[in-house]
Amino acid sequence: MLRDAAPRMAYVMPDFHNPTGTLVGDEQRRALVETARASGTVVVADETMAELVLDADTTMPRPMAAFDRGGTVITVGSASKAIWAGLRIGWVRAAPDVVRRLVSARAYLDLGSPVVDQLAVAWLLRGGGWDQAVATRRARAAEHRDDLVAALRAQTPDWEFTVPGGGMTMWVRTGDVSGSRLAVAGERLGVRVPSGPRFGVDGAFESYVRLPFTVGGATAVEAVSRLAAAARIVRSGGGSDAEGAGLFVA
Repeated sequence: MLRDAAPRMAYVMPDFHNPTGTLVGDEQRRALVETARASGTVVVADETMAELVLDADTTMPRPMAAFDRGGTVITVGSASKAIWAGLRIGWVRAAPDVVRRLVSARAYLDLGSPVVDQLAVAWLLRGGGWDQAVATRRARAAEHRDDLVAALRAQTPDWEFTVPGGGMTMWVRTGDVSGSRLAVAGERLGVRVPSGPRFGVDGAFESYVRLPFTVGGATAVEAVSRLAAAARIVRSGGGSDAEGAGLFVA
């Protein structure tokens, strides 16, 4: 595609991709950067999930920029995934001339990031608190993931998924149930999940939904129970007028 279309920019998420949870290996990263350089394409590598390694046996590949020798890769990251969703501070790593152009362009787009949030992230990075905060985030996400997996295996055994080694989302194939119809029925029962076609074009991924690791314990069990009920409603061809109890899985 890069050779045929030669796009000016390609946006990729190689580290625990959203929604699939895929971790791209070194050789694929190298091949992408080399092909992009040959086609004149800038690669924007989203590393917002790179810190969220949930399994001890997961070996992280080198960053996409490690394979870049000519300013082909621009890397973006964010504290909102690694630390806390409310801490909406991000960063860009790129060649110096690209950074200068971005800084110049930004002056016409906004007034800057919140000062207090910037100070909080700087304090975490300089004072050693970053590693502690990330470790806490990882432990909570791993617990939520495991609770979600256990509930899915118990209540929806015909659904298929690969347990990701990190990130915040799991890509689930819903068997004979339409992901779009499941999302509609699930919202009526109080669970809000995005269906597969939201992540594709022309109706692709109709048999999938994205499930995040945002809740754990009894809440995760209840969320899956409601999704299982929604699947039964879809299979029966019926609808539901029941109002949900305020449970949302975004």
